[in-house]
Amino acid sequence: MAADLQGKRVAILAADGVERVELEQPREALEQAGAQTEVLSIHDGEIKARENDLDEAGTFTVDGLVADASVGDYDALLLPGGTVNPDQLRVDKDAVSFVREFVESGKPVAAICHGPWTLIEAGVAEGRTLTSFPSIRTDLRNAGADVVDQDVVVDGNRITSRSPEDLPAFSEAIVSQLAGATTQEEEKS
Repeated sequence: MAADLQGKRVAILAADGVERVELEQPREALEQAGAQTEVLSIHDGEIKARENDLDEAGTFTVDGLVADASVGDYDALLLPGGTVNPDQLRVDKDAVSFVREFVESGKPVAAICHGPWTLIEAGVAEGRTLTSFPSIRTDLRNAGADVVDQDVVVDGNRITSRSPEDLPAFSEAIVSQLAGATTQEEEKS
């Protein structure tokens, strides 16, 4: 991943229960490519991470509240999984609005594992080809998505992936899409 992402800012939207590796590995790939990342959440302080959804796996410091965040301040959005994390996000009106606005902006939005639950709640899954952890594929289909079983899927500005085993391909797709991304504002000029 030799992309130069200097000057790019990526929001990572997560809550307690986030799957540690699904936040850490893409974040590391983005930062190694030169991007700045910020963890946004529905509460301040720290969020509790998990490993395999069951085991405590430390914490991440929250850089800002999603309620105070502006889509215009970021170039991409990362939605890591874990079952508890997206389940909390999809019932938070500020998180759901932020995700919807981000998708509508045309900027890259990457969701892995159970992360697409928030895409469903934001109403931005219908008519799109997406992948996810097997247990939420019925939810995606019911939301009108065309669900496939692939390590990573890029459909427009949506990047989805299945599980931690797919993190190398997922991270590479995020960096690649962000390196080539233009915003609607840039396309107008």
